[in-house]
Amino acid sequence: MDIENKVDSTERLGSTVEEATEEALKVLGAARNEVKIIVLDEGAKGFLGIGSRPVKVRVERKPEPIQAVKDFLREVTLAMGLDVKIEANQKDKNLYVNLTCEHMGILIGKRGQTLDALQYITNLAVGRHGELQMGVVIDTENYRRRRRDTLESLARTISRKVRDTRQSVKLEPMTRFERHVIHTMLQNDRNVKTHSDGNEPYRHVVISPK
Repeated sequence: MDIENKVDSTERLGSTVEEATEEALKVLGAARNEVKIIVLDEGAKGFLGIGSRPVKVRVERKPEPIQAVKDFLREVTLAMGLDVKIEANQKDKNLYVNLTCEHMGILIGKRGQTLDALQYITNLAVGRHGELQMGVVIDTENYRRRRRDTLESLARTISRKVRDTRQSVKLEPMTRFERHVIHTMLQNDRNVKTHSDGNEPYRHVVISPK
């Protein structure tokens, strides 16, 4: 069957859900794990054949994982009033998505909170339906790399200050991603130790002398 003529969904009747589903799979030329099955009518046996009704199912081909992510993000960003270009590439066990638009500040949000929220709901929404068996990492204009560099520089600076003064320093509230960067950067530092304190959204990192 040519891709251009591939059927994405079909409705079929049968005496059982299994029978109707098998017929639909033949029409779609798909395996069971490639489709979503919706029972439209459970049918009825009737009495002595009177009032009987066949089972009716709708079988839909699942979108390709990358396309599912793009479709979801397109819907969400349009609802935000943003016209976003979406690029996605799979690497190892993650799907890396880069978003580009004219209003990057809106997309990133304060300290990357909007970007983090987009990443969270995308993983939740797409993963819930079994359309993606990997994590989704969302970035825009290499923001996460730039933010990581800034945080690592901050960690080094505060580490030296704590080492010299022997006084703990409490950093500003940060997202989980940002706190992880600080902890990772200083985990092998012989002079300081780190821990997170407080409750979201005010949870922060404390850097203390060892």
